[in-house]
Amino acid sequence: MKLKILCIMLMGLMAAGNAAAQDRELTQAFLDGINQYKTGEFAAAAESFQKIADAGIRNGKLFYNLGNAYLKNGQIGAAMLWYERALLLIPDDPDLRFNYEYALTLLKDDRGEKNISIVRILFFWKYLLSSPAVRILAIVLNALFWIMVTVRLAMGRKLLKTPVVLTLIPALVFSLTAIYNYYESRYLRMGVILSEEVAVRSGLSEDATELFRLHGGTKIQIEREKDGYCRIVFTEDKIGWIRSADAGVI
Repeated sequence: MKLKILCIMLMGLMAAGNAAAQDRELTQAFLDGINQYKTGEFAAAAESFQKIADAGIRNGKLFYNLGNAYLKNGQIGAAMLWYERALLLIPDDPDLRFNYEYALTLLKDDRGEKNISIVRILFFWKYLLSSPAVRILAIVLNALFWIMVTVRLAMGRKLLKTPVVLTLIPALVFSLTAIYNYYESRYLRMGVILSEEVAVRSGLSEDATELFRLHGGTKIQIEREKDGYCRIVFTEDKIGWIRSADAGVI
């Protein structure tokens, strides 16, 4: 029994030691990445930051630094992928927003915004507010609505009639938006073209008819994957297959 307890303690100490060693290694990789970026070694900096991300670390600032390193190294596809991933974690970071908007100006493909401009106007709050902000507003407005309903029932049916109605509308709007944001993040797989240029084809073969071309950094929707290829949607009239290796999932 004592031997078993001793073995368990030793295994725990070894695990803790391995974790500490990994932490030191990742910390050193981050410091190396910062120094390499400052000295203009952008490829090396990207490799150092990538090592941390590959270890499973999810951090908005790390992803932002990765995007910067890849952008400076001329890899617009990888830069946009990591900027997009960073936006999921720190959507309101002003530096990230600035660099992301700048990187968008470097893209060669029309993002298809002409097709959704009306949608962006009608549902502007979805594009102005981050998903966490939408959720918080939905919770606050719903709580306020039910508080006023309770007060109205307790104090008299004529009391707070107009405020209740005025609160119900935005509460429904932000609740539905929050639900759609969840659906979008859970079921709609968005990605970014990584290769400098990609031929989008009609089937799962390099011999399939080329439909159109996309370039590095272009944002796409990934519908499904099969046999090393993925079916992507760029716009409603631009759908086809590319190699899975040519795109990264956000």
